[in-house]
Amino acid sequence: MRIENARRSVTALSTAAVALVLGINVASAAAGQPSPWETGMQEMVTELGQSVSSFHTYLVWLIAAICLFVLALILVIIARFNENKNPVPSKTTHNTLLEVAWTIVPVLILVAIAIPSFRLLREQLVPPQADLVVKATGYSWYWGYEYPADQGGGFKFDSNMIPEDGQRKPDQPRLLGADNAMVVPVGKVVRVQVTSADVLHAFALPSFYIKVDAIPGRLNETWFKAEKEGVYYGQCSELCGNGHPYMPIEIRVVSEQQYAAWLAEAKQRYASTDSSGPVKFANAQ
Repeated sequence: MRIENARRSVTALSTAAVALVLGINVASAAAGQPSPWETGMQEMVTELGQSVSSFHTYLVWLIAAICLFVLALILVIIARFNENKNPVPSKTTHNTLLEVAWTIVPVLILVAIAIPSFRLLREQLVPPQADLVVKATGYSWYWGYEYPADQGGGFKFDSNMIPEDGQRKPDQPRLLGADNAMVVPVGKVVRVQVTSADVLHAFALPSFYIKVDAIPGRLNETWFKAEKEGVYYGQCSELCGNGHPYMPIEIRVVSEQQYAAWLAEAKQRYASTDSSGPVKFANAQ
């Protein structure tokens, strides 16, 4: 039995190694969550995330080309300038053309990286006009979400990890499923205002390409526009304490009709008798 398991492990490792060399993804990433033996990014469901994924692939090929070029130079030096072929080493110390080349070429490489990266940073940090604003507050150790007055009159709720396998739905992954998910409509710009009530947290969801720190006393923000309905998972990515691994983020992207129905249900489900008025949001700008 152990021999069989060892063979399977060796086979899986060999497959992963070959796929890594050839640039092949062993397992297609399930939308919204990590997959076993996954070698690439999760499936991106936002335009910004897709652009970042393409930029990542571009950088991988660029780095691979540079590494192969340097390797080729090293092999040429080993073959042509070893001690056997050159018992008397050359004392040439300067070559103007080479010095100009190895100064200009790295600059051009950096420019080729900087231009698309600055464009992506601008898209990430300058959000468009939002259709919906949701405030996410990090607690030790769970998330709280607040919807403004224009969304069902304003309400808030807590989102905790589902602890036991028997309580999880079949489609909810372990340690990532939450009892109350954030729900947003598909194709709408959602601005997420992020803060913390106690220690440092981080609101991160790979499929949307969002990650922002939750800092006590400070209001940070990020945004996304999901282009595909589904359930997407993330986690707190800050070392915020012993409950850090159990602080999942679950976001459900639904149609506008389903979102309207959820708003009506959520208004009743999360109604608070001690609330003095609708939830208001601070201006993050």
